[in-house]
Formats: sequence, structure tokens, C-alpha cells
Amino acid sequence: MARTLIVLVALLVLVALAAIFSMMVGSNPISASQVVAALVDRANDTGSVVWGSRVPRTVLGLLVGAALGLAGAVMQGQTRNPLADPGVLGVSAGASLAVVAGVYLFRVTSVLGTLSFALVGALVASVVVFSVAALGRDLSSPVPLAIAGTVVSSLLVALTSLLVLRDETTLAAYRIWVVGSLSGRSLDGIEAAALLAALGAVFAGLNVSSLNALALGTELATGLGVNLVRARLVGLAAVTLLTASAVAITGPIGFVGLTAPHVARSMVGGNHASLLPASALIGMVVLLLSDVLGRTAGGDGTAEVPVGVVLTVLGGIVFILIVRRVKVAAL
Repeated sequence: MARTLIVLVALLVLVALAAIFSMMVGSNPISASQVVAALVDRANDTGSVVWGSRVPRTVLGLLVGAALGLAGAVMQGQTRNPLADPGVLGVSAGASLAVVAGVYLFRVTSVLGTLSFALVGALVASVVVFSVAALGRDLSSPVPLAIAGTVVSSLLVALTSLLVLRDETTLAAYRIWVVGSLSGRSLDGIEAAALLAALGAVFAGLNVSSLNALALGTELATGLGVNLVRARLVGLAAVTLLTASAVAITGPIGFVGLTAPHVARSMVGGNHASLLPASALIGMVVLLLSDVLGRTAGGDGTAEVPVGVVLTVLGGIVFILIVRRVKVAAL
């Protein structure tokens, strides 16, 4: 217990350092002391730079990283699949289709509008996936959920492609949104997104005991008194709300929800009471540092690579190394 507490405190310190580093790096690099001074006094020389662009993208990075890390841990615990991420249940694909439909049908491009459509799309996709899986009447196994999620995701991706190919305005909006980026984002709608993420975190917390029981196997979990249908629904609600809040703000971002739980599990073990917060903290650090790397990828401080692209490239490489060289902690 003491070791776990030390690890969580250390992760909090890393998050704070990553946040300061995120506000230091950019086309106009500034020192840590200047960042602190600007945070205290907006009127100083660097206040406009820090508060105008770097604070918003850092705050969004913290929110999105935590949401995706937490969602990934819940998803892996629900399915007992170490390769699972929020995309397995079609949540990201549903949010993407809804955002594209909002642009195509109603020309909705505002942050609040995008957030609303993303949430509705994620919820509908989750309900469809759960309903399809329930047709088999065997919710004791995570396999029907995973299969239903894969099939529904493929269908939603096809529908999204159909819409973006039919309209240039929708395609233009989709191209900007789909890469997953913190650049140019504002704090408009952050309250709604934070509320969704907080609600998702509450559902994740309520799912802790069920996740710990499910790790022992569905038969043992049932013997321990776990209501499997209720456990699946609570977990699905957590993943849906967390992923929707993240996807609506930045667009689809992969790898964080897949890898953060692996790193957290190797540090704090498989008890979800400590695994969930550790996954959220690691998600924050990974997303912020990847965003910083994307800002400096151009070499001259002006060109940026979206964080979604950085994570896609690095994520695949790192995950292969983890699988090949490190014994992945068992669920």
C-alpha cells in the first residue's frame, strides 16, 4: 500500500512537470520561471503567450489524457483483453460518425455542437454494441461484446467515409478533426467535457470491485455475487462518457488508452483501486509529452505534427517493443 501511494505521488509530480514543460515549449520557447510568473500575473511579457495558447492546450491535454487512460483501463478490465482500448466497443467510431453527420446535415462546427454530437454518437454506438452482444444472451463472456464492437465499428467507419466523400465541406472539417490534435483548440466547452469525464470517472470508480472480481474469471465473479449485466453496463457507461469527452475535443487519439494501463499495471499491480488513477495520470503524461514532441518535430519551431499522428507512429513502435521484450503484466 505504501509503495502504491509513493508511485501515485511520483506520477502526480511527473504530471506537474509535464504540464510546465508543455507551457515552456513552442515557437517561442520560454523558461520555467517565466511560465510561473505568467501564471501568477497575466499582464507580464509572456502572459499572452502562456494564457492565450499554452494553458488551453495543456489543460485539454490533461483532461483528454486522463480520460483515455482511465477508459483504457476499464475497457481492458471489462474484456480481460490486454489489447483492448475504447475503440473496441465502437465508441470512437460512433462519435466520429456523429460529428461528421452534424457537419454534413446541420453544418455544426462549434465546440459545444461537436461535443453534443460526439456524446450522442458514442452513446448510440454503445447501446447498439451492447444490444447486438445481448442477442447471444451470454454476457458472462466479454467475447460477444468485443465481436459486436468490431463489427459495429467497421460499419460506422464505412458510413463516415460515405458522408465525407459526398461533401467537400464535410471532408474539410473531418480532415482537420480526425487527425487528433491539441493545436488551435480553445477552452470553449471545457466545462461540459470535464463534466462528462467526471461522470465517467464516477462510473469507473463504481466499477472497481466488479473489475477486480472479473479479473478472476466470470465464473468466480458470479460466485462472488457480481451481477455481470450490471457490471458490463456500468463499465460501458464509464468508457462511453470518458471517450466521448476526449474525442469531442481533440478528435480520435489512439495508443493512450491501449498503453497507459500496461505501464500502470507494471507499476501498481492489478488492483483497479490503484490501477485506474495510475492509468489516468500516465495518460496525462504520455499525451502532454507527445504533444510537445509534435510541436518540435519541424525543427524550426513553427511546423507541428498533430499529437494523434505522433502517438500513432510512436505508439506502434513502443507497443511492439513492449510485447517483444517485456513480459506484459497479466490482467
